[in-house]
Amino acid sequence: MVKTVPEAENPQIPAEPPAAPAAVSVPTPTVSHPEVVDNAIERPVFETRDLAVRYAGKPAVLGVSLKVPEKEITAFIGPSGCGKSTILRCLDRMNDLIPSATVEGTVLYHGHDLYGPGVDPVQVRKRIGMVFQKPNPFPKSIYENIAFGPRVLGLKGNMDEMVETALRRASLWDDVKDRLKDNAFGMSGGQQQRLCIARALATDPDVLLMDEPCSALDPISTGRIEDLMHELKNSVSIVIVTHNMQQAARVSDRTAFFIVDLDGGEDRRIGRLVEYGPTGRIFTNPHDTRTEEYVTGKFG
Repeated sequence: MVKTVPEAENPQIPAEPPAAPAAVSVPTPTVSHPEVVDNAIERPVFETRDLAVRYAGKPAVLGVSLKVPEKEITAFIGPSGCGKSTILRCLDRMNDLIPSATVEGTVLYHGHDLYGPGVDPVQVRKRIGMVFQKPNPFPKSIYENIAFGPRVLGLKGNMDEMVETALRRASLWDDVKDRLKDNAFGMSGGQQQRLCIARALATDPDVLLMDEPCSALDPISTGRIEDLMHELKNSVSIVIVTHNMQQAARVSDRTAFFIVDLDGGEDRRIGRLVEYGPTGRIFTNPHDTRTEEYVTGKFG
């Protein structure tokens, strides 16, 4: 069962963060300096408390408690299988689409329980957009790719303006303004990924989740996506999963490092959060030896 908190009168209005949770019962890795945990973030866009995800009853990731700040870029890093993408999908309830997945603990969005009674996952995903690892444009025109979300959600307004605004926010308008009726599959890989970002932005989300958005792109396209993230964070909170240490160091304001716990053997691989803090400190003065070993390339 997911823990719940009282709902505010208007879920669209950010609320003050709730009081600090009691000590978690699930064992977590020891961090040398626990004060580095994100208590300085006073008004987080997300707060997780003892978050855990299980697949078919087997734990995949346990004991994740952190706060994600507004209008910043937060990076999740760590080796494969440590639960980065699993936790990311908890933030817009994408794990609801996996029949064997169960989510435990608490996920707060502006102080409101995302998994509370009466919360509509479709409305959650309207406010929290997702961009996946591989560009996945619809087999439609460039225009129809962008217009799809607003139409499904029944958004009112001038559709042409919505499409143009989304493409401009994704730094794609000048590339495609003369071929909006062309099939999106005719675009380059980097353009397709920016199209997917524009599609997510078309519903005017508050948060953009990005699951390794540059892993299939060339360096030039990667650079354009990173520049775009820096521009977008002025209006959108961004959480990115990446295996690229240099990318995390370049684009993020804060970094969370996850690890695979093998205490239970190879058949019991559990992801855990080891350390979380400002990116500069995580990469230059980490407080846990495992973080230092990972960011310096000794494993992973």
